[in-house]
Amino acid sequence: MKLAFSMPNMVRVKAMQQPWEANVTGADQQRLAKLAEELGFAMIAVPEHHIIPRSHVELSGAHYLAAYPGMAFFAGATSRIRLNSCIAIQPLQHPIISAKALATIDWQSGGRMTVTFAVGWLKEEFDLLGVPFHERGARADEYTQATIALWTQENPEFEGRYVSFRDVAFEPKPVQKPHPPIWFGGGADAVLRRVARYGQGWWPFLVPAEQLPEKIDYIRSQPDYNGQLKDVFFGLGQARIGEAHVPVDDPTFRDDMSRQEIIDRLGQLADYGVTMSGLAIPPLSSADRYEDYCRWVAAEIMPAIA
Repeated sequence: MKLAFSMPNMVRVKAMQQPWEANVTGADQQRLAKLAEELGFAMIAVPEHHIIPRSHVELSGAHYLAAYPGMAFFAGATSRIRLNSCIAIQPLQHPIISAKALATIDWQSGGRMTVTFAVGWLKEEFDLLGVPFHERGARADEYTQATIALWTQENPEFEGRYVSFRDVAFEPKPVQKPHPPIWFGGGADAVLRRVARYGQGWWPFLVPAEQLPEKIDYIRSQPDYNGQLKDVFFGLGQARIGEAHVPVDDPTFRDDMSRQEIIDRLGQLADYGVTMSGLAIPPLSSADRYEDYCRWVAAEIMPAIA
């Protein structure tokens, strides 16, 4: 079991935000990224929304980074830790643009990029950006195929309903071969089938932890399973976020859990098939206090779950 680093002030979702996070600056995040690498955390992941309708701000907040520039920022601040999105809203960006941004991050970081794609849930965001909400699943499938073609083919060609290209050049290719790991986020059967066909990882959402084994079995049972599922991410406390970011009770996680309770819960998740987790950001007073907490996690939790 590996631990990802929970970067403060990435989102201000009511179900999970701590008040002190709002004072964390980009410079603070850069310092914390360096600390996360020093302490041995496995990954920094960047959430994404492009625009939030005012009617959703109370639950979802308005503060979101764009995933790909955020990943690049953390890549430039570090030299070993992996970068990911959690998630990138795949249907809202043209796949040539996304493939170029992600290949750039992978090439410049020396092969440290993973991407987690998802289809999105906020219809009003799609409406504002002029992308048909009901087509998002079909676009995700096609955009994934087009992205892989650009990353892996010497002379990329693709013919689809939403994107087509031929007689083109695409460089630089990503450093990682055959291509950087692609994860998919979500819990619907369509997402699981997408993981089976194209994915190397899965980031469940709105899936109870105890259902993970059967969902993983479902992925691996698909007739077109690519045999590449390697990683499943499930964070401690992520079940506090319900559909549309409505806060829900998570009886498996408390802010005051003891060292042994955290270790036991991570062990249980590992038994369910989880390969990477992350601890929720605790109620503290400042980024300095959070640094102390992260050092405690590295000293007391990581060795016990390695």
